[in-house]
Amino acid sequence: MSTTIDVVLPCLDEAAALPAVLAALPPGYQAVVVDNGSTDGSPEVAAAHGARVVSESRRGYGAAVHAGLLAAEAELVCVLDADGSFDPGELPRLVAPVLADRADLAVGRRRPVSAAAWPWHARAGNALVAALLRRRGVPVRDISPIRVGRRTALLRLGVADRAFGYPLELLLRAAAAGWRIIELDTAYAPRAAGTTSKVSGSVRGTLRATRDFAGVLRSTAGAGR
Repeated sequence: MSTTIDVVLPCLDEAAALPAVLAALPPGYQAVVVDNGSTDGSPEVAAAHGARVVSESRRGYGAAVHAGLLAAEAELVCVLDADGSFDPGELPRLVAPVLADRADLAVGRRRPVSAAAWPWHARAGNALVAALLRRRGVPVRDISPIRVGRRTALLRLGVADRAFGYPLELLLRAAAAGWRIIELDTAYAPRAAGTTSKVSGSVRGTLRATRDFAGVLRSTAGAGR
């Protein structure tokens, strides 16, 4: 593919995963690693493996993704976790419908390759929130951290959440704007050894994300179709 595509990777202490993730990016896909306060040398590892590194001092998943979108230069932008749980080789399948103008937003539906990849508490919470979204007309079964869209359009949506509620607010705003949303199955593996999940790795993390999701749902009660 001749089109250059930027891949925003929010990063907090992912040094153990970054080499393999960055090496697996398809040709033409340029990594924009947004360091969100790592203490394990993640920025240096990312730069050594060819990524453009951006620093975002405000902690939070949404803050890191937003900083990456602002720093990206390509028209098409992917967002991908930097922990090794997704195969970057799957990105072209998500890019294809957006590039062909068959979709405005392509998102992955996580299909765990093992029980260890997605603990029951995280899967249950995700299923509940996705069901609430479908009631609002958002056609997804996963609040997934892997997605593709056009940079300018994503920024114009005005997503305000800077924490774990970012992907949920994005979906709600996209649906309210009449975006064509496509959800495609993506393999979901256990994160790389030496890294720690901020959400699904613990009940506490899942509860924190659920709290952020609930806040977004309350603040966007009129969103969706």
